[in-house]
Amino acid sequence: MKVLFDQGTPKPLRRSLRGHEIETAYERGWSTLANGELIAQAEAAGFDILVTTDRQLRYQQNLSQRQLAIVVLTTTQLPRIRAATSLIQEALDRAESGSYIEVEIP
Repeated sequence: MKVLFDQGTPKPLRRSLRGHEIETAYERGWSTLANGELIAQAEAAGFDILVTTDRQLRYQQNLSQRQLAIVVLTTTQLPRIRAATSLIQEALDRAESGSYIEVEIP
């Protein structure tokens, strides 16, 4: 799967995830795009999954017509995220077109 990390998702996480092609919004030059624009650009570029830490995204955007799967991490703290890598990997592996998955990071 082709995965896009938004601005709040720690870049080092991608070294721990297997089986996915991962890029960041920054690398794509999309770091200043608002959420709706970012989602539209990601879909147009063929991304399958957006990984974000923006827990308000589901309330700010109409996600019902989107093809992009959204995976939300409940923290930006890298040590906590690293400890929950298996949960994140599982969420990415089960993400389907248009799904919304919130990964509760302990």
